[in-house]
Amino acid sequence: MTDAPVHDEAHGGGLGVRLNWLRAAVLGANDGIVSTAGLVVGVAGVTRSQAALLTAGLAGLLAGSMSMAAGEYVSVSTQRDSEKAALAVERRELREQPEAELAELTGLLSDRGLSPEVAREAAEQLTERDALRAHARVELGIDPDALTNPWHAAGASFLAFTAGALLPLLAMVLPPASARLWVTVVSVLSALAVTGWWSAHLGAAPPARAVLRNMGGGAVAMAVTYGAGSLLGAAGV
Repeated sequence: MTDAPVHDEAHGGGLGVRLNWLRAAVLGANDGIVSTAGLVVGVAGVTRSQAALLTAGLAGLLAGSMSMAAGEYVSVSTQRDSEKAALAVERRELREQPEAELAELTGLLSDRGLSPEVAREAAEQLTERDALRAHARVELGIDPDALTNPWHAAGASFLAFTAGALLPLLAMVLPPASARLWVTVVSVLSALAVTGWWSAHLGAAPPARAVLRNMGGGAVAMAVTYGAGSLLGAAGV
């Protein structure tokens, strides 16, 4: 009974981390689909050259995936530094004012529904077992043994973006020239419907609106870039 609050915190935190990673993967793939589709469709408005389309698509894929990976690395590194700093502060407070920290932990457990007596007993037992871990999980929502890893985040973002970007790239360069544009449009909109549904599912939101919004954004992106490419092609640029 006394371990229930920490167990629930760790379980909920682990589930939240997994959902965040999955959501980031879906959004990364979605970004890869939309950005690469917009690029290759825009180039298709200028030229029908397979080599030009492949070059542009690969350049966009590599630039986008590297940018996503670098951005995620910086973001997660900052988060990890913040978590380490918070743990360092908590470690110092436990060393310098243990009674105050025990009272704080008791209050936090009491706020979660335990009676004052049970909360005090639980806080004392958790403090004896591992004070830093108890405060990290209950007070900070951090698992000291599972800090965010920037390299994992960067690799996941790179792979997710690349997986999404490959679809419009292959859809544009593999079919015959006469069918490239429509194959790409249909493939991209179908993929965006899937990622829109998944993002809504993960966020427990109505899927229809998310799917339509996702598909609409992709369609607008492709229409705008194709129009711009066609104008440039007509102007002989």
